Amino acid sequence: MTHNTKDYGNLMRERGFRVTPQRQLILDVICASGNHTTPEAIYKRVQAKFPSVNLATIYRNLDFLCELRLVVATQIGRKMYYEIAGESPHHHLVCRNCNKIEQIDHTNMKTLFNKVEREQDFTVDMDHITLFGLCAKCRQKTRRV
Repeated sequence: MTHNTKDYGNLMRERGFRVTPQRQLILDVICASGNHTTPEAIYKRVQAKFPSVNLATIYRNLDFLCELRLVVATQIGRKMYYEIAGESPHHHLVCRNCNKIEQIDHTNMKTLFNKVEREQDFTVDMDHITLFGLCAKCRQKTRRV
């Protein structure tokens, strides 16, 4: 299956890795979710098609797919969430109070990355970062108290 206009199966093969049914199904499940999804939700959907797949296989393949940068992960609270890597880097703002998630454009973060590289002589190679704080609505609520 092609995800976000990329044929991830071919990308894996080009890098010398096999496209196992489990890897393909995990990619399909994440893609079909259309959003961030948890390992438990992925496991549940994979289990419907491959009952022999266990949760350890899901986690191992998620780690593998993240290493290849085909999937990106973020931790929100105590849970990990996964999504298909997009064509371009993107980042999130997560409200610690209401858990609202907003996507921010990479150009905002690229400015920061460039500054870090200039001032710290350090190249940031992340293409999916999550920043935590308070959204405007929750900030207003805390000001009223």
